[in-house]
Amino acid sequence: MSLSPTATEMLYGVGAGAQVVAVDDFSNYPPEAPMTDLSGFRPNLEAIAEYSPDLVVMSGNPDEIVSGLEALGIPTLVHSAALSLEDAYQQMRQVGAATGHSEEAEALVTSLQEEITEMVSRYEDIGQGLTFYHEISNDFFSATSGTFIGAVYGLFGLENIADAADPDGFGYPQLSAEYILESDPDLIFYGCAVWCGTTAESIAERPGWNELSAVGNGLLFEVDDDLSSRWGPRLIEFVRIISHTLEQVTNQG
Repeated sequence: MSLSPTATEMLYGVGAGAQVVAVDDFSNYPPEAPMTDLSGFRPNLEAIAEYSPDLVVMSGNPDEIVSGLEALGIPTLVHSAALSLEDAYQQMRQVGAATGHSEEAEALVTSLQEEITEMVSRYEDIGQGLTFYHEISNDFFSATSGTFIGAVYGLFGLENIADAADPDGFGYPQLSAEYILESDPDLIFYGCAVWCGTTAESIAERPGWNELSAVGNGLLFEVDDDLSSRWGPRLIEFVRIISHTLEQVTNQG
């Protein structure tokens, strides 16, 4: 059983999909995952136990649930939020080991590493020194280099304007429109296209934003929220988005 969208994608990625009996209500990928109304944010011991799982994979700090499951003889695998690619790879290996798919997990990690290395080597020189703003929501929440999202951008040498706005190291500061305008990022990546209706056009229409370099140069790029917030096998698609962005920068030059 998985109570984490990232864990669900990892389970299927390492070849353990046939063993999955239930996933939480946010695990919308892959489509064949047996989604239920189980909550990963507020796990319910009785609801979980009804499925009699041999293993429950979850994230965060669900100490009370873990203790309850252990008392019932149900093993758990708990993952913290990844802060780097290496964290993500290690969690994939752990999922593989816990489900009897260690070889498949290692093959998956190797494949991801090889493709990412190739993309970074091709585009990191282009990314060096370019500034960017990653918009999580249209009230200007962003992610710093100390998060998984920021770490992926950092592979390409991109400079994150959110870093200077997070003195407490929270990782997800809320910026102001004035701060973003003053920072004048070279690139803008935006999520929340589905939930907030954000588009490149709506960003350009914000007061003063048409003066931004990224807007003037047409360098605004949608990033699917699921791709950037999950560190499972599809992290490769997030890396590809950044690569394609830098390729477009090259073509403009």
